[in-house]
Amino acid sequence: MITPSAGIAPEGKPFILLTAFAALIFALIKLPCLAVIALLLCVFCVQFFRDPERVVPGEANLAVSPADGRILHVQPRRDPFDGEERCCISIFMNVFNVHVNRVPVDCRVVDMKYFPGTFVNASLDKASENNERCAWKLEENSGEIWSMVQIAGLVARRIVCRAGRGDLLARGQRCGMIRLGSRVDLYLPANYTATVTVGERVFAGQSILAKKA
Repeated sequence: MITPSAGIAPEGKPFILLTAFAALIFALIKLPCLAVIALLLCVFCVQFFRDPERVVPGEANLAVSPADGRILHVQPRRDPFDGEERCCISIFMNVFNVHVNRVPVDCRVVDMKYFPGTFVNASLDKASENNERCAWKLEENSGEIWSMVQIAGLVARRIVCRAGRGDLLARGQRCGMIRLGSRVDLYLPANYTATVTVGERVFAGQSILAKKA
């Protein structure tokens, strides 16, 4: 497991340092316009790669959101691992959301699959099947199986995974991120019911997405 530093995701540090250094160099050689542009890019990187702490609910038999963003869909979809139709909650992240992903329940990572693909707008239905994505098969401590899919979007070009097969993760624990606009799909076990509606805003590791029926 990769342990991130407080406040900023480790994947963002090179971008922040590079843009800050560029702003300093441009300022020293008296190119104020380029210095301002580089400084604005640095501020954007700090905002994009922020990684705030979250208060994870402690109640039993519930699942938290794996991502910050807006609920795009709550509908049946075919699970990427077994093809079984499950209730799928889709969360769309724009470039201003926190992009660090977290696991929805206490679980073990059973399997992971990478799917190469295109980079169409992540809010489109076809993104769940056509875009580059990484699927996680998670086994809850009580035996229920969850599937979580990180989907790259129109701008996103890299999916980051901080865990691997066999890792034990706690509810709300950081497990990866997607750079720039993107989406996460969460497939619920049959005995869980979604508690969110389309258009609702959620926060990773904090907002409750589903409860055991």
